[in-house]
Amino acid sequence: MLKSIRERRSLLLSKLTPYLFLLPALTLLSLTVFWPALQAFYLSFTRFEYDLTQPPLWIGLENFQTLWGDRVFWQTLTNTLLYLVGVVPILVIAPLGLAILVNQKLRGMHWFRAAYYTPVIISMVVAGIAWKWLYSQEGFLNQLLRQFGFAGVPWLTSPQFSLWSVMVVTIWKGLGYYMVIYLAGLQAIPADLYEAAAIDGSDGLQKHWDITVPLMRPYLMLVAVISAISATKVFEEIYIMTQGNPRNSSKTIVYYLYEKAFQDLEISYACTIGLILFLVIFSLSILNLKLGQMRGQPNTPTVS
Repeated sequence: MLKSIRERRSLLLSKLTPYLFLLPALTLLSLTVFWPALQAFYLSFTRFEYDLTQPPLWIGLENFQTLWGDRVFWQTLTNTLLYLVGVVPILVIAPLGLAILVNQKLRGMHWFRAAYYTPVIISMVVAGIAWKWLYSQEGFLNQLLRQFGFAGVPWLTSPQFSLWSVMVVTIWKGLGYYMVIYLAGLQAIPADLYEAAAIDGSDGLQKHWDITVPLMRPYLMLVAVISAISATKVFEEIYIMTQGNPRNSSKTIVYYLYEKAFQDLEISYACTIGLILFLVIFSLSILNLKLGQMRGQPNTPTVS
């Protein structure tokens, strides 16, 4: 009988042990993430009548009705989706090419890897200020254009160019980061697969299409998800370089949320925007997950 009780206690303890190890992290996440998220969800259905020191007033869906008719919100949402479409495909494809390039066994290749990764470790504040100088009316890029007889381009002061100019900075800064992810995947591919492919006539760029791309599909999906979420939440580049100008042409949904919360002090309305942003990111994550399940995990290609 005593032995049976001890066995039950031991079994119960073995089941509880993993949760005990997770308890500190879950407690920290609850205090710093889950509880503030629930508070923000509640505040999106309220309004502060006089000032932030008074309890908020429950107003139901009024904030969502206001949001539906907010032209600036729809413009920022459009800018965010445009940012997503303009940045993500490049950040999925271009780093793979760089990873293939720096994966070659050539002398001094580690210096090229370091050079490509350098933008990642540069602070976004420093990078933003540097690119803002490059984009200025008398900056390096316009000076270079004038040397070839072209007129200067209002990179950050024109509604047609401002958002695209900021996209370039995001791409420049993210290339090295995603290159390292791809490089880890490339170095896990057995070299004998490429040797067998070469014997079968698949060489040069064709071997990457036949071998590299199928085996790198999980990494491609990972980079697509990470870069999509990052592009949806872009803020630092906008804040440093344009602050949403001119005429809201470069204002993204996260910057609009910041503007409403910390400049206009409309906390409840900002929480409503944050809830919509969460739904957008959640939808993107589910879509990527479903696409990954539909494609399935790639099998190791065989070369006959």
